[in-house]
Amino acid sequence: MRAEQLAYDLVVVGGGLAGVCAAIAAARAGKRVALIQNRPVLGGNSSSEVRVWVCGATAHGSQHFARETGIMGELFVENQFRNPDGNPYYWDLTILEAVRAEDKIDLFLNTDVRTVAASGPEEDRVINSVTGWQMGSEREITFTADVFLDCSGDGLVGFLAGARYRTGREPRSEFGESWAPEVPDSNTLGSTILFYTKDVGHPVKYVPPPFALDITATSIPERRVIKTELNGCAYWWIEWGGELDVVDDNERIRDELQAAVYGIWDSIKNSGRFDADNLTLEWIGSVPGKREYRRFVGDHVLTQHDVLEQTFFEDRVAFGGWSIDLHPPGGMYATEAGSRHWFSDGNYHIPLRSFYSANVRNLWMAGRNISASHVAFGTTRVMATCAVGGEAAGTAAALAHELGVTPRELVARHLPEVHRALVRSDASTLGVINDDPADLALGAAVTASSTLRRVAVEVSSGTHPLADPIAMIVPVWPRLGEVELLVDAVRDTKLVAELHRTGLPQNYVPSELVQRVEIDVPAGEKQWVTLPLGWQPDQPQNGFLVITDNPDLALHRSDQVEPGMIFFRHREPGPEELYTEQWRAWKHLWHRSGICLRLAEPTTAYAPERVIGEYARPYGGPRLWVSEPLDHDQEPWLELSWPEPQPVGEVVIIFDDEVEEDLINLHHHRTPFDVLPGLVRDYRLEGLVGGAWTTLAEVTENRRRRRSHPLPACTEPAGLRLVITATNGAPRAHVIAVRAYRA
Repeated sequence: MRAEQLAYDLVVVGGGLAGVCAAIAAARAGKRVALIQNRPVLGGNSSSEVRVWVCGATAHGSQHFARETGIMGELFVENQFRNPDGNPYYWDLTILEAVRAEDKIDLFLNTDVRTVAASGPEEDRVINSVTGWQMGSEREITFTADVFLDCSGDGLVGFLAGARYRTGREPRSEFGESWAPEVPDSNTLGSTILFYTKDVGHPVKYVPPPFALDITATSIPERRVIKTELNGCAYWWIEWGGELDVVDDNERIRDELQAAVYGIWDSIKNSGRFDADNLTLEWIGSVPGKREYRRFVGDHVLTQHDVLEQTFFEDRVAFGGWSIDLHPPGGMYATEAGSRHWFSDGNYHIPLRSFYSANVRNLWMAGRNISASHVAFGTTRVMATCAVGGEAAGTAAALAHELGVTPRELVARHLPEVHRALVRSDASTLGVINDDPADLALGAAVTASSTLRRVAVEVSSGTHPLADPIAMIVPVWPRLGEVELLVDAVRDTKLVAELHRTGLPQNYVPSELVQRVEIDVPAGEKQWVTLPLGWQPDQPQNGFLVITDNPDLALHRSDQVEPGMIFFRHREPGPEELYTEQWRAWKHLWHRSGICLRLAEPTTAYAPERVIGEYARPYGGPRLWVSEPLDHDQEPWLELSWPEPQPVGEVVIIFDDEVEEDLINLHHHRTPFDVLPGLVRDYRLEGLVGGAWTTLAEVTENRRRRRSHPLPACTEPAGLRLVITATNGAPRAHVIAVRAYRA
């Protein structure tokens, strides 16, 4: 046995998506990082060992313009290019290569941390080192550092260090949460084991093992969905162990879950109720995918109210959007539904105070062990949300280390620096504006070769009967005037429309009625009718425009839709809706298409000045520059200029990777684009140096959202010009941000 001691700036324990993103963020901030993972692959529950799809703020399309950016966004976009069919092993590679690309990260796979050395009184503990055993290499390694991040899921590091934590369900009285039980208990969400099947083209028999579960003796056949075409995480409901201790009873839980898988497969193959002769089991998980265990106590415990009310924390550093998703303790044996869902009206914020320990001064945490109640944990636990929390924690931990302050001191005295670091890295934040004094672009004048100012979608691809109300999101700035719609009317009738505010800038639901109009429509086809609207809000925002149902009317559809616009249908809940909290009346109607419409007044929602300052994602509007169509403006350009040369050391460009598109790592659905069309493909960056335009960088075949271009010393341009020569399919050029950081 070899005993070694290694020293780092930061040590991250846990190689799931939270730990991976934390390690990459800290390394990019210049810190030497050890990333320790007790399995042979990275990715945690998303890896090929467990194969849970990566869910996040998009909530499978229930939330809008919600997909994560930053490191998690990079992984999504890169995996979409490499792995559009969702191969679990290619996903492993995507994560592994992202870590290996960072030369300041030392990766320790198969290394199980079992010992923590900590000191100090109970209310002010300090971790000095952690020690792990690397299987296969037979190495005992002690890692020392100034800062530690527990991203282990189960929270073993913090537990051994004496960090305060919670398990189970708090009583309703503690936080006033309506979904909390009246009486506290130790129940948690259970664990899951999944399986894959394969059609081999000839009959295959299946002889179940003696321990296979007889599912006919359970409620499974009546209460759960079993189909031959389902695979993997479609069987998320194979869950058990919530009434046990998911760590102490891990082996028992694994055995029960595998028995259930073999029993379910026995039913599919041998019951005679399924057409499964040519199917065989291709893969069965051997590692239970855990949902819940310890949740550490930070300086803020996120609650149901924070999620549903979308609390605007001063120290907001990450966001989520998945529903509060709670499962019955009995898991697959429960007679009630396998899950309950309660959505906030849009994405919610997570504060920095939920990512560090209240009593261990150098312990940060990210993943499913952050400071949250059991109810709030029901949404923060999904992996893309864990990942953006990891990036936030890694970024903040690196900054605290650089400044020599504790996490609590960082929140109290250095929040602007935290926010600027997150904005600079394009992390997943909401409502955090770019006000970085190091960004010289904030003082530049911005012009463009052209700008989308007139919204007019006029080419019809068919009609949509108004059997139910439909609605659309319309960017409003500086004013929304008359709106024209292309309609058919079978007889003389009336068209009724309502314009609503959406409430918070990240929401896409009707909140407050602004105006209601009713107009006469004569019988006829393909006629433009005018809605006499007039709304001038005090800042950029979205309007939620509802067209009420009318069986005598049909709207003309279009295959074109402008950036920031989405369309909805309305439906009432049916008798199958057991939980009214989970109901959302407005559902996404069309994907990448809409209706024929014209806005009478020009808009500045897509103006070139959108690319400096502001927000790097839709927030009260689309927040990007959009050119005229490429067949009109063949090489659109965007220009920043200053009165004098500027000491620019790095130019960062944020392109539009279409965060409305719901990407996923494995197999929930297939997105038809290997590269998002809105991303600029080919471009060159020019600088005005010595009175002449000089090419500073030229890029082809781009498929990334964030591009960084360091400039040679003493370049000092008096202007920057971004010239776009091709997109990845979008009919216009889109740019979200251009930043020019001081050398």
